Amino acid sequence: MTSVADSSPLPSVEPPPAGRAAFAPSEPRTRFKSLLRKIGSGEHTSSGLTREEAREALELMLTGQASPAQIGAFLIAHRIRRPEPQELTGMLDLYREWGPRLHSSHRAICFGMPFDGRSRTAPVYPLTALVLAAAGYPVVLAGAERMPVKYGVTPRELFAALGVDLAGLPLARVQEGLDVHDLALVHQPVHFPLAGSLIPYREELGKRPPVASLELLWTPHQGDHLLASGFVHPPTEARAWEALHLAGETDLVTVKGLEGSTDLPISRACVTARVRQGHSERVILHPRDHGCYGPDTPWTAEPDWARQALAALDGGGELFPAAVWNAGCYLWFAGSRNRLESCLEQARELLSAGSAGAKLENLIRWRRSVA
Repeated sequence: MTSVADSSPLPSVEPPPAGRAAFAPSEPRTRFKSLLRKIGSGEHTSSGLTREEAREALELMLTGQASPAQIGAFLIAHRIRRPEPQELTGMLDLYREWGPRLHSSHRAICFGMPFDGRSRTAPVYPLTALVLAAAGYPVVLAGAERMPVKYGVTPRELFAALGVDLAGLPLARVQEGLDVHDLALVHQPVHFPLAGSLIPYREELGKRPPVASLELLWTPHQGDHLLASGFVHPPTEARAWEALHLAGETDLVTVKGLEGSTDLPISRACVTARVRQGHSERVILHPRDHGCYGPDTPWTAEPDWARQALAALDGGGELFPAAVWNAGCYLWFAGSRNRLESCLEQARELLSAGSAGAKLENLIRWRRSVA
């Protein structure tokens, strides 16, 4: 068998000018490449980032100084390897530095929930927030518009279904609502738009990247507060404990809630933990023991949920037991009573007597006045 060599000339390639590389990446991308190598080198050779390096990596991603290819590679590699506690703390440092800040004159209760919302179970946290506010606790929530991967219903949509749109307000007005009515919603597209720059990557990857964990750990509230953080898997909870301890959070409740939220189920035992000064204590709560046991209400649509929520604020309906259970448990976590049973009774009274409903009406009037 014979072969004939191709005698056509090879294409000429001009060498780069003297003193210049063929490809000269920008300095931020070069730096990001070194960070990416640390987490993306495989099971045996990858290493975690330091707290400072994780903060730097998130800054380069949020500001677009890393390339899209680098950002996508980092997010998926970080998800596969799982973020280490100090990495989460470093990213949380950046959120605290660049994000909005709220203050309260006394101890607040802050909730950390997935920003991609709820799609299977009816949310209870807006009712919990109204009961806590009626009891005199400042409540701070944070959320966004519907986003991947779940595209579930958001805090803004739920409160709007009750007649009060808490989005679109400048931060000074949000602070005013917290000062006067003990309730605030930080809306990411308005108050922290830079944090939304990675949302398209969630859609492209089809999975929550590890930076979504920041939504469970971050609160814009500065000062004395109880932070409630939702989780799904036990390793996530343990990482949250250590990351928040490094961040200086001294009073924390972690909740294996409905769809990873801070909503306690009433259909089963509730797995929670109380963390104070870095020491964790497992707390299992049984709704059956307190007359709150029943099926968790499924999510259908906003009008249906609004009817259920308004009925609960009037002391009845299918969401009422869940509202009593959640509000009572969080009153207990916050330390307003020594016994859980007395906290549940306080929550039941605030709902049945119309105090939580009156808080909603006051919010509606206030929102109209600042339109």
